[in-house]
Amino acid sequence: MAEGINVRFTGKLQKFIHERVEGSGLYSSASEYIRDLVRRDHEREEERKWSWIRTELKAGARADESAFVPLDASTVLKKAKARRKAYAG
Repeated sequence: MAEGINVRFTGKLQKFIHERVEGSGLYSSASEYIRDLVRRDHEREEERKWSWIRTELKAGARADESAFVPLDASTVLKKAKARRKAYAG
């Protein structure tokens, strides 16, 4: 059973939501509009994560085989964590 989340909007935000729902005709209710916003935000976050992975893999995919050096797992993880920290900051 899905847990519900109740959110109350007042003032300008409430008016804005009603304008989006009633004015656009794209949504049948405020709940549908809010669900769509959350889905889009989730999709952006997933794309951001995949973008980071693609960026990390790009250099290796383009590199000449002679540029590769043997590494152990702990070294790879240490470098990845350092890059991730630098990328996020």
